[in-house]
Amino acid sequence: MMRSKILVTREVFDETLDYLAQHCEVESNQQDLSFTAVALAQRLADKDAVMCCLTDRIDGALLERSTRLKVVANIAVGYNNIDVAACTARGVMATNTPGVLDDSTADLAWALMLATARRLTEVESYIRAGEWTGWRLKQWLGVDVHHATLGIIGMGRIGQVIAKRAAGFDMKVLYCNRKPVAREIEQRLNATYVTRDELLAQSDFVILQVPYSAQTHHLIGAAELKMMKPTAILINSTRGGVVDDAALIAALKGGTIRGAGLDVFENEPKLDPGFLELRNVVLAPHIGSSTEATRRAMAMTAAQNLIAGLTGRTPPNLLNPEARKQ
Repeated sequence: MMRSKILVTREVFDETLDYLAQHCEVESNQQDLSFTAVALAQRLADKDAVMCCLTDRIDGALLERSTRLKVVANIAVGYNNIDVAACTARGVMATNTPGVLDDSTADLAWALMLATARRLTEVESYIRAGEWTGWRLKQWLGVDVHHATLGIIGMGRIGQVIAKRAAGFDMKVLYCNRKPVAREIEQRLNATYVTRDELLAQSDFVILQVPYSAQTHHLIGAAELKMMKPTAILINSTRGGVVDDAALIAALKGGTIRGAGLDVFENEPKLDPGFLELRNVVLAPHIGSSTEATRRAMAMTAAQNLIAGLTGRTPPNLLNPEARKQ
């Protein structure tokens, strides 16, 4: 019996490739090259499935050229790089990796919040430059996280894990969502549902945790930033495009808000150079889930989704169950 052929578009862990090789003929990219759309289409011409990353655009044009494709397994919880509707129309199953990265991503959001509040990137540069000559009472004053008000926009799995951590800092937690979460979740997290405008006006720290879509594009722009306290800090550890980066740069320059901690950007990795001119922003290169344990779990989850789809089973994290009916 002929084995299915699959493509792994970026470098992954050896155990992931070993697992896939037990079931399929694997073409891997351990050189970690970034494929162009043309190169990706060429490699997928004879493939039955692909394990891909957020850097790979899986759209209708690609799918038209990849007629054997049955499964697209994304190594990410977000999937705005995949045209799910186009996959469904062609009977291609699309999957993601939710759950396994919740805690690590929440930890990174907190790291950004603490680093921005206490100006850690500024003071580290100060020390490395040899400028520290002694202690002063009013030196490098930051803001307290403890007992502050935390506003979370998007109270899904990761938003809830972020809120859970707030209890250790005795924070007041506000949240907004498409709809309120269950009452027992609110009580467990000591979180209060408010409108977005109320959240922006009352919060000392605002964390964004919503997926990117046409509906959330520039969810935070100039108008929303003006609603925030001038002492407030914005954290974006979810997706680039949810924030209008140009408006945020202007707000940080003009003192509309105190600071920002960012793990994601519009048009990344080509972030707006205006960010590099600012001292009141902490920057990270999209590392929300980047711990060894979590990235290994994500890769294996994607591999298990892929093999399930190729062997006639329903992938555990299937985004478009209707594709199986095609």
